[in-house]
Amino acid sequence: MSPGPADPSRPGGFPALCVGICAALAVLALSQPALAQSRDADQELEDLIPDAALDNPEAWARDTDAARTPVPDIAALENPDTLAPMAAMPEIALPWPGEADLPAVEPLTPDPDIALAEEQAKQAGQLLDAAVPEGDAPARTRIADAAVVKVGGQVELAFPPDAALPDREAIVDRFASLSTLKALDDDDDNLAQLTRRAKEDIALLQQVLRVYGYYDAQVVQSVAGVERRGQNAATGPGGRIDANKAVVRFDVVPGPQYTLAAIDLGDIAQAADAAKLRAAFKLASGDPVNSDRIVAERLHLDTALGENGYAFAKVGEPALTIDHEPRTGDLAIPVETGGRYAFGRIASAMPKFLSGHHLEEIARFEPGDLYKRSLVDDLRQAVLATGLVSTVTVKTREAAAPVAGRPGTVDIDVDLVKAPLRTIAGLVGYSTGEGVRLEGSWEHRNLFPPEGMLRVRGVVGTREQLAGVTFRRNNFWGRDQVLTADLYAQTRDTDAYNARTASFIASFERQTTLLFQKPFVWSVGLEAVATSEKQDSAGKAAPRTTYFIGALPLSAQFDDSDSLLDPKKGFRVGLRLSPELSVQDGTRSKYVKAQFDASGYFPVAGKVVLAARTRLGTIQGADLAAIAPSRRFYAGGGGSVRGYGFQAVGPRDATNNPTGGRSLAEFSLEARVRTGLVGGAVSVVPFVDAGTVGTGATPSLSDVQIGAGVGLRYDTNFGPIRIDLGTPLNRRKGDSPVGVYIALGQAF
Repeated sequence: MSPGPADPSRPGGFPALCVGICAALAVLALSQPALAQSRDADQELEDLIPDAALDNPEAWARDTDAARTPVPDIAALENPDTLAPMAAMPEIALPWPGEADLPAVEPLTPDPDIALAEEQAKQAGQLLDAAVPEGDAPARTRIADAAVVKVGGQVELAFPPDAALPDREAIVDRFASLSTLKALDDDDDNLAQLTRRAKEDIALLQQVLRVYGYYDAQVVQSVAGVERRGQNAATGPGGRIDANKAVVRFDVVPGPQYTLAAIDLGDIAQAADAAKLRAAFKLASGDPVNSDRIVAERLHLDTALGENGYAFAKVGEPALTIDHEPRTGDLAIPVETGGRYAFGRIASAMPKFLSGHHLEEIARFEPGDLYKRSLVDDLRQAVLATGLVSTVTVKTREAAAPVAGRPGTVDIDVDLVKAPLRTIAGLVGYSTGEGVRLEGSWEHRNLFPPEGMLRVRGVVGTREQLAGVTFRRNNFWGRDQVLTADLYAQTRDTDAYNARTASFIASFERQTTLLFQKPFVWSVGLEAVATSEKQDSAGKAAPRTTYFIGALPLSAQFDDSDSLLDPKKGFRVGLRLSPELSVQDGTRSKYVKAQFDASGYFPVAGKVVLAARTRLGTIQGADLAAIAPSRRFYAGGGGSVRGYGFQAVGPRDATNNPTGGRSLAEFSLEARVRTGLVGGAVSVVPFVDAGTVGTGATPSLSDVQIGAGVGLRYDTNFGPIRIDLGTPLNRRKGDSPVGVYIALGQAF
C-alpha cells in the first residue's frame, strides 16, 4: 500500500517536511552551474546573492541554514506517527469546510413564462383528451338531438331541443359579438391558445346567460375535428396537432329562468303622479330577471321624472339580490323625486351679448310651463346653433320650493363662451353655361346684438358681377324665424338677356337648418326692383328697356326627407307664389308667378338611392312682352336639365338665343350608387333630365329636351361635393356636346 499524505497534526510532520524540501532544493542548486552575475549589481540582488557566493558558491551554499539542517529520514516521513503537530498559524482565520456555518440556500423564483408554458401544455393535453374521448364520453357531455347554432367557423352553441328559451337568439347574438374564439376565428392558433380562449368563452357564456336570468345554467365544452398535421399513409401518425380544424362546441343547459320578486323604487310612491311614474317603469313582480331590461327601464323612469316636472330627481344604480332557493331576485333602485317644478325665467351670464329675454325667445317653453328636461337640452342646442358661442352650460336653479302640492319654480342659468364672430369666406364655381363664378364675403354675426348680422359680399364672374350688403336678425320674434334685408346692385349677362339691376329685398321666414331640419317652413317678403334690360338678340345698339317691379313673394315647403344636403329617403313638396306689378314706359302689368316643386328619395338594396323630381311653373295675367326677361322662366344647367347650357332649354329667337317663357316643366331621375372607394365616400350617379319652356301660361310636354350623363359624389362632413358630366340627347344648333357642373350638395 502506498503511504498516505502527511498529517500536519502529527509530531514533526510539516516543519520537517519543509526542511527536507529546502535541503533538496539546495542540493539541486549545487548541482547546477552558476550563472554569471555582475559585481556591480543592484543592492537588492547583492543582499540576496553576495559576492562571496560568486567567489566560492559551494562554500556559500553549505554555510546556509538549509544546508546545515539535517535531511529527515524518508521512512520517518512516511510514518504518520513520527510527524510533529503543525504549529498554529494565527494569520489564517478561515475555518475548515467541515466546521463552517454556511447560510441556507434559498430556492429560485419560478419563471412565469415557463409556468405558463407548462399550464398551456397541460391544458392542451386535457383538450386533446376531450377532443378524442374514449368509449361513450360524448354521450355523457353532449346534448342529444340538440339545436345547434354556428357562431363563426370554429364555435357552435348547442341547446336542448325541447327547452323553452325565448331569449336564445339574443343570447347567441351577444355571445357572438363578445366571443374571443369568434373574433380570432381566422388566426393560425395552436391547441394551447385555442384552449385558453375556449376557457374564456365558457365564463363569457355563463355571464351572458345570467344577464337573461339563467343563474343555474350549465355549460359543457367539447372539441371535434382535431387532426394531426402530416397524418397520412406516407408519414403515418405523429404529426403536429392542426387546431385550425377544431370546432369548439358549448352545450348549454339553461335551467329555470329566475323571476323578479320585490321591486323597490325609492320614494316614487309618495309622488303626486305616482301611478304615471310607476307605469313608466315597465317591470313587475313575476317578470323574468333581465339585466338589459332593468337598465332600460331605469332610464325610462329617469326620463319620465325629467319630463314630468321633477327637475332635481335622482335615480341611483339598480341593485339586484339573487335568492337561489326560490330562484328569484329582489330589485332595488334608489329614487329621490325631489318635488315638481315649473319653469321660471332664463338668466344669461352675458346679457349684452345674448340677453335672457332673447334666450326666452329661442326657448320652446314659457314661464309657468311644467319643467321638462328635454326642453332644457333643446335650449342648449339652439344656443349653440346660433354660431355665436363655442360653449354653452345650462343649469337649473331652484327659485321657489314646492308648497302644498303646488309645483315650485326653477330658473335657468345660461353660461356662454363667445365663438369667433367675424368670417371671411370665398366660393368658386364653374359650369359650362355660366362659366367661372367667384364670390367673396365678410360678415360679423353679432354686430347688432342680439344676433344682428351684417354681411358685405361681392361676385365676379364670366356672366355676373354683384356688390351688396345684407342685414339679418336670427331668431326674430321666435325660434328659427329670420328677418332679412338685402340691398345690392348687379350686372348679369346671359344668352337670353343683359340686365343691370338694383334691388331691395326684405323677407321674414321660418328656416330649416342642418342642426334642426324642420318639416314645414315658410317665407313672406317684399321686393322692389329697378332693372334695365335688353334681350341678347337685340344687338349692342338696341335700346334698353327699364322695368320697375314690385313683388310680394310667398313660399311654403313640406320636407319629409332625412337630410338637407344628402337625402336618402322621404319626399319634399314646395310652392312659390309671387304677385307682381311691373311698370315699363308708363305701362302697368299685373301677373302672378307660381312654381311647384316635388322630389322623392327611395333607398334600394342598401347602397342605391333612386331620386326623382319634377318642377312645374306658370305666369298668369300678362303677355310675354310685358314681363321683364329676368322674371321669365328658363331651363337648362346644373340645377335644371343637365347636358344643356344655362337657360339653353326653351324657345329661341331668330338669332338662336333663348327668349324665356311663361310656363315650365322639368323632370329628373338619377340613381345614387355608393361605392367602396375611399372608405365608401365616393358615389357614382347616372342621371336623366328632361325639360321644356313654353310661351303659353300652361305647362306642356311639347319640345322636350332630354339630357343624360353620369356624376361623382364625394361625401364630406358638410355634404357631398358634386361633379356631373351630361350630354344633350336631342341637341339643337348651338348646344354644347358636353356639360360639366361642379357644386356642393346633391342636384336636388
